[in-house]
Amino acid sequence: MNTHATQTLDARGMNCPLPILRTKKALSGLNTGETLAITSTDPGSIKDMQAFCKQTGNELVSSDANQGEFVFLVRKA
Repeated sequence: MNTHATQTLDARGMNCPLPILRTKKALSGLNTGETLAITSTDPGSIKDMQAFCKQTGNELVSSDANQGEFVFLVRKA
């Protein structure tokens, strides 16, 4: 999945709200339609990422959980 991301963000070991703040900052450097793959270990990031995308209008393309890691793909609106 990450192979199609324009940029990746490693937010492992960070707790709320850091993964979302870093995501916001990383997305600000992308152009519309580009994608950001975020890896997080914070279980709260699942709901946080959904809420963040809903509030900002960015698209949550995918959300996967694997052995305590959560991987999100967000497309910039």
